[in-house]
Amino acid sequence: MKEFEGKTAVVTGAASGIGKALAEKFAQEKMQVVLADIEEEALEKAVEGLRKYQHRVIGVKTDVLVEESISELFAKAKEQYGNIHILCNNAGIGANSGNKAIWEIEKNDWDWVMGVNYQGVLSGIQTFLPHMIDHGEEGHVVTTVSMAGLLPGAGTYGVSKHAVMALTEALSRDLIAKNTKINASVLCPGFVDTNIDKSERNRPSHLMESKELESESGSQEEDLSSAMMSAMLRQGKKPEEIAEIVFKAINENIFYILSHPAWDETLRNHFDNILSRKEIKRNSEEEISKFFSPREDGEKY
Repeated sequence: MKEFEGKTAVVTGAASGIGKALAEKFAQEKMQVVLADIEEEALEKAVEGLRKYQHRVIGVKTDVLVEESISELFAKAKEQYGNIHILCNNAGIGANSGNKAIWEIEKNDWDWVMGVNYQGVLSGIQTFLPHMIDHGEEGHVVTTVSMAGLLPGAGTYGVSKHAVMALTEALSRDLIAKNTKINASVLCPGFVDTNIDKSERNRPSHLMESKELESESGSQEEDLSSAMMSAMLRQGKKPEEIAEIVFKAINENIFYILSHPAWDETLRNHFDNILSRKEIKRNSEEEISKFFSPREDGEKY
């Protein structure tokens, strides 16, 4: 996609973190931007922050768990700005399962994480893509995945991110096969200084965990896991840096947006392991500890 000025971008999860940074970048490039988020107060603040600089933006409270909410987002975006050119399926959550095994994670956790991280993305594609293809202008779809969509582990989060990786790879092939003017990308960041570790604040009441089933030791493990994740996120790259990388990738039509080169060796080892027909290895304490240590090249995990 080469022309941005006067075009329209829709960004979900836009009240904070990567989504907010993407919205700011698109606005700086003189695009019309629709910010969508479930957190109404934070969304209003993000929109007002952009309007101070005379940017053309609106905010739409959106719950990507609900298809009707995504349909309403599309209707309001189209009514306000007409043709939509960029869709960033960025809204996502990270559920802390502690050290629970896959078979120990309860259904509410699965429904919540897969509902937001996978079904929300699929609903966005199904709702926006027919319009984006039909208007005949250049466009782009960006799915925020994660390193967890390329590597094993991470419980429900990892499963959901592998799912949207496969979904967007299939989408890209279909867009090419149908000879459309729409391209797609997957953003696979490492650690970014966002509040995804505080996702529980937005969990709907009907999908709450059965806390009474948790043991005291299980709760302690989750607390430790949360503390470690928070520490790694705070040391991560800034959302604004990620937004610059994404914009460049859209402009150059890059599908795999790997924003953290520090993970290259880990990725290479994983895919070498696959081609060697070997079993999956669990990270050693030494491998985990490297995430907390500064690299000589200055790159961040």
